[in-house]
Amino acid sequence: MKPPLSIVLPALDEAAGIEATLQALEPLRARGVEIVLADGGSGDGTPALAAPWVDAVLQAPRGRALQMNAGAAAARGAVLLFLHADTRLPALADLQVLRAVAGGARWGRFDVRIEGRPAMLRVVATLMNLRSRLSGIATGDQAIFVTREAFDRVGGFPVQPLMEDIELSRRLKRLSRPACLRERASTSGRRWEQRGVWRTIFLMWRLRWRYWRGDSPSRLAQAYR
Repeated sequence: MKPPLSIVLPALDEAAGIEATLQALEPLRARGVEIVLADGGSGDGTPALAAPWVDAVLQAPRGRALQMNAGAAAARGAVLLFLHADTRLPALADLQVLRAVAGGARWGRFDVRIEGRPAMLRVVATLMNLRSRLSGIATGDQAIFVTREAFDRVGGFPVQPLMEDIELSRRLKRLSRPACLRERASTSGRRWEQRGVWRTIFLMWRLRWRYWRGDSPSRLAQAYR
């Protein structure tokens, strides 16, 4: 029997936290959710650590969009949810997603909470959620979900090194507005803390502005790194 929902998780050298991420998904898996890990060539043993906690581990070309597309192709569910390795879903995320789809949603995302010490991260998350609700654009940290029919119709994730989530959202918006679920996924604030919160805010604003102006994802990826 096909699972009602497949979670596709792209990973690259996530040995430090992959088991905790996947163990948190065990209640969903017990309810019939399929978990597919798409590894991009980890050198730290991530696939072996993940294997007991997932339904499938596959090797894919490195790159988040490539890995998520490969995972989606291998997944069996009629609804797909794309989860970053450093993000935790709400406890009843599968039921909430399936309820939204049963109500007519073709795609959507969760609100997000950014974990970390700086108080500014709470403000950042609030603004991210508000911007997403107003614009209809979702980011990967918000655990994007989509029916397979809609995902296939827009051609999956665009194969580009950055902003693949933004571009997917733009294409899906042509089909329908997203379901903006208020339950919160929790994502790591490690990149914000490593680079500095304000520095990261300005960097992401600048990159998104350049993207909307038509700058190439390859050039933006170089600037991001």
